[in-house]
Amino acid sequence: MLRRQLTTDDYLIKQLPQATAFVDRNLNVVHVSDKWVEYFRFMDSEVVGKSLYELFEDLSPKWERVLKNCLSGNGKEVGVERYIGEDKKEHWFEWVNIPWYDENGEVIGVIIQTEDITTRVMNELKLEKLQILLTEKSQIARIGSWEYNAVKDELYWCDMTKRIHEVPEDYEPDIDCGIHFYKEGFSRNTIAMAIDRAMIHGTPWNEKLQLITAKGREIWVIAAGKPLFKNGKYVGLIGTFQDVTEQVLSENKTKESEQLLRTVVDNLPLNVYIKDLESRKVLVNKSECDFLEVSTPEELLGKNDFAFYDKETAEMTVEEDRRVMQSLKPVLAQESICVRKNGESTTFLTSKIPLIGDHGTAYGLLGISLDISDLKQKEEELRDLINVTSLQNKKLINFAHIVSHNLRSHTANFSMLLDFLVVEKNEEEKNNIINMLITASDNLLETLDNLNEVVAISTNVNQEKQEVCLNEKIGIVKDNLEAFLKNNNAKIINEVPENTCIKAVPAYMESILMNFITNSVKYKDPHRDPVVRLSFRKSDQYSILSIEDNGLGIDLNKHGDKLFGMYKTFHDKSDARGIGLYITKNQIEAMNGKIITCSEVGKGTTFNIYFNEKN
Repeated sequence: MLRRQLTTDDYLIKQLPQATAFVDRNLNVVHVSDKWVEYFRFMDSEVVGKSLYELFEDLSPKWERVLKNCLSGNGKEVGVERYIGEDKKEHWFEWVNIPWYDENGEVIGVIIQTEDITTRVMNELKLEKLQILLTEKSQIARIGSWEYNAVKDELYWCDMTKRIHEVPEDYEPDIDCGIHFYKEGFSRNTIAMAIDRAMIHGTPWNEKLQLITAKGREIWVIAAGKPLFKNGKYVGLIGTFQDVTEQVLSENKTKESEQLLRTVVDNLPLNVYIKDLESRKVLVNKSECDFLEVSTPEELLGKNDFAFYDKETAEMTVEEDRRVMQSLKPVLAQESICVRKNGESTTFLTSKIPLIGDHGTAYGLLGISLDISDLKQKEEELRDLINVTSLQNKKLINFAHIVSHNLRSHTANFSMLLDFLVVEKNEEEKNNIINMLITASDNLLETLDNLNEVVAISTNVNQEKQEVCLNEKIGIVKDNLEAFLKNNNAKIINEVPENTCIKAVPAYMESILMNFITNSVKYKDPHRDPVVRLSFRKSDQYSILSIEDNGLGIDLNKHGDKLFGMYKTFHDKSDARGIGLYITKNQIEAMNGKIITCSEVGKGTTFNIYFNEKN
């Protein structure tokens, strides 16, 4: 092994800017630069005199051959080696090996120059990975690249761009040919104008266009590009080229499905809407727009029910929305009444279904409402018809019993008197029987008149009610009963306000007043003069006329259910027929009204007559 005292040359070697080591023919280190020691994190004492095999235990066989070639004087050799340092990290070094000659030209060792190329190697590996990744992405996403050199008038397509155009790998495109691949019309004109603007104005482009491949297939591509400038001068174009045919076809199919769904939803006879978590409408169909009287959905979007309904209705619907979205439980076929701000009310059959996201919480709701206002009206009319029919049937049965009983009584009386007349020989008795027959005939005629009046009331139910001045009718009745009232020393107290009008059938109104007032006077208390008091008040649906007297009164517990029956009397009055209240009740019910009676024996009776304000 060569060993010498440190000389000026030794110091020069230590200060070399490049990592350098001198080894003898036995591969023992003779001289090293400080940079070389620093690279491998050795100490001078650890390096000089040591064998390379001691310093680098994993010295590769390839490296051994390189060193032997240098010792044989075979010239300069270069190599790259991986080295794991004491920091356990991977390092890469480039080695330059040249023979070391003495003054006689004999090879006495090897000069090894080393450069740390770890950063360069890592960058090259990253670049290689990036290129592989880009190639894979290009193949997966079908994205190609292209470049046009305006100076040389050369167009370059990458392999993917050629595959998209369905041309051979050795195909050499030019700019005009590239443009003519685009479908004639909009697509070709668009790309031509985009390239022209880029060349003249430096404007980049990104367009979705149709293209006809070399094999005649029609595809969709996204063509993007930008101009290149050098020292302010246009020198070319660069861009990307992506096949988006499947995506476009999928989008078109989705749009067709959405359009079909929208057409179906818009033509449903239902109000359909979607609300967000704040109960604001984010989607509505045509029926909802028509119901809320707007021309476009945009007029409804972003608004809640407070913008369209009265406060009570809006509070109810918004609270219901909140419950559905919080509980995640739908409301199905629930009947509700919504009142618009203009006062119009609509009955809906409503379903609300929560829209549930990936996290299991609601992000809105779907509402479906069916306007059943007409159905409810028909239902109400049917119910009224059933009630009226039921009432009419009861009246008919009752009337039939009355007619059967009364006519049978009269015919039996006639038959008996006629039998007597046939067998009677005494002229005076015959005259008495004839007088009795005349009286029976008169009674039969009166009964028939009464029955006819009841029939007329029951059959003329379609008479239209009119505005009737109540005080005017009261005045007419008082005038007609003036002699009757005077003979009974009766007093009428009228507390009905002036100009009070009610809706009633005018002909019925006089009959009603006449019957109640005459009854009040007829059934007076013998110990006091009769007083009849008339008063008036209004409720939500009715105008109420009260006729109060101080007469005998009626035991309602005993006679209440027969009070308005035909030919029902409750006092020993020879002129009582029991027909007046029956006819009066029929007239009031024919006008969709009612009578409520309050009475106390010995104090008097009050008849409260409810006139329905509706036709």
